[in-house]
Amino acid sequence: MADTSLSGLSEAEAKEFHAIFVSSFVGFIVVAAIAHVLAWNFRPWLAKAPAGWVMLQDVVTSLV
Repeated sequence: MADTSLSGLSEAEAKEFHAIFVSSFVGFIVVAAIAHVLAWNFRPWLAKAPAGWVMLQDVVTSLV
């Protein structure tokens, strides 16, 4: 039990895993932030006035 931890990884392996995990997490956050900005530009979900939902109401009226 020289260079292993509870996970069975050596310190170098653990550092490598941590670096990959952190970079993947940052990439996920960047993609999520871009998706939220694009969704907000398409249709703000916190409309300042009822007129913010007019486009959606027109679509529903057209379908009915």
